Amino acid sequence: MLDFLFSLSPWPLAVFLNVWLMGFALASLWAVRRWLLPRLRLDTNASLFFAAATMQSAVVLYGLVAALTAVSVSTKHSQVSDTVSSEATAIASLWRDLGGYPQPDRDALREVLRGYTNQIIHEASPEQRQGRIPRAGVVWMDRLLAPSSEAHKLVHAQTLSAFNRMHEARRQRLDAVNSALPGVMWVVLLPGAMGCLLLCLFFPVEDARLQAILMVGLAGFMAMVLFVIVSLDRPLRGAMAIPPDSYQLIYDQLMKGEASRK
Repeated sequence: MLDFLFSLSPWPLAVFLNVWLMGFALASLWAVRRWLLPRLRLDTNASLFFAAATMQSAVVLYGLVAALTAVSVSTKHSQVSDTVSSEATAIASLWRDLGGYPQPDRDALREVLRGYTNQIIHEASPEQRQGRIPRAGVVWMDRLLAPSSEAHKLVHAQTLSAFNRMHEARRQRLDAVNSALPGVMWVVLLPGAMGCLLLCLFFPVEDARLQAILMVGLAGFMAMVLFVIVSLDRPLRGAMAIPPDSYQLIYDQLMKGEASRK
């Protein structure tokens, strides 16, 4: 089920989560009021107090877990986004540093860097969206590390800082491809939402329509919290992955423009 959720784009995902939880809430409300509540003795103060206390405790605990999880995935998403921007910035710095190379090494190395950036945009990003770690970038990086002359090696020393930053950011990006919440957290979040809705049904409300409205509202709020968590949990995977816009900007403004002037 998780792979299905992460494959959905934002609007279908939001609709699915709302329909799932709201439908579950209404179906459970109808079944519990029809068959279960008439068989239970909930007309005493002790019963009502215990039902209310249990319901409140469950909802509060679930809300705490969901809130902390949402903060965690949001922080991770922001960190991965910063990593992508850092790699794009390092590529731009390296491109400018390569401008000091003598010909024909300058054009040759810039062509390698252009190819590396292009493969991130058109090859690596689609692979990351499918949960696969791209391998082609290693070849391009090795070509950047292969100086052809002593003068070339000397210039490499001047650009080593930018190259190292780019390499470090690339490793962090690849490490983030398969980063996700532990499976045990989804056992708490998904069935936990249904469990909280079920517990709310054991606090009898005389007007079934009022209870249905309240249950739908609570289910919708839980669905939106889950929507945020699912959307941010896997920053580089699925339909809502971080796009390669930073690389595309560098490619269009620096590399493509340089190629068109030649």
